[in-house]
Amino acid sequence: MKFAICNETFDGWAHEDALSCAAELGYTGIEVAPFTLHPDVRQITPERRACFRRLAESHGLEILGLHWLLARTEGLHLTSPSPDVRARTAEYVIELIRFCSDLGGRIMVFGSPKQRDLREGATFAQGLDRAAEVFRRVMPATESAGVTIAFEPLARTETNFINTAAQGVALIERVTHPNFRLHLDVKAMSDEGRPVPDIIHECKNHIAHFHANDPNARGPGTSGLDHAPFAAALREIGYKGWVCVEVFHYKPDPREIASAAMDYLKRVYA
Repeated sequence: MKFAICNETFDGWAHEDALSCAAELGYTGIEVAPFTLHPDVRQITPERRACFRRLAESHGLEILGLHWLLARTEGLHLTSPSPDVRARTAEYVIELIRFCSDLGGRIMVFGSPKQRDLREGATFAQGLDRAAEVFRRVMPATESAGVTIAFEPLARTETNFINTAAQGVALIERVTHPNFRLHLDVKAMSDEGRPVPDIIHECKNHIAHFHANDPNARGPGTSGLDHAPFAAALREIGYKGWVCVEVFHYKPDPREIASAAMDYLKRVYA
């Protein structure tokens, strides 16, 4: 399996230093949070996009794609009752698809919990309809860019819309497009209260991307959770994609976090 790390792990570091460190520790891929370049992706010039891509390539790193897609944006919402807000959200996602392609990326993880929450009074069925409408609008752009959107089920503490892999599959079946698939995250799956290997096997036909982390929001193996059964399940279903480290606490130090995570990935997932 191929190992990557999310670039916001190196919070406060210069891009050159972060990419150099990731490569030195053995990662071959980097996953980009757009806000680390600018809160509004439309303000990231073609020149800056090309420069960042060259910088990653100079360190032997592949930019696999994006995550935290709507973080730090304003006025965008996936399940808004307003058709205008949903239309603006779709247009922004199309801009993100272009940005992803410009960086050489092929995967966009759609998590963005607060920008997808169901508003008071909305039903889950309404949420599915509204979210599917937005994603159907952007699918032609994914085709021309060669980008896949991987929807991420998230824990109940983070959002009230799509908290299980089965619910994620329900949205995928509503959108019905080969470029709209599923992202699985260990921290989020742990919230389901079911064996993670079972979830992986049940979703084998939909998985496009995978995050390795722990329920404590830190790196893999930091909470005592054994990832060996998860790695075995991925091998059993023939998963050939990235295993990417995503953390939410950046102490004691990004290098130490990234190094410990890589050691664990090599022992368990390799």
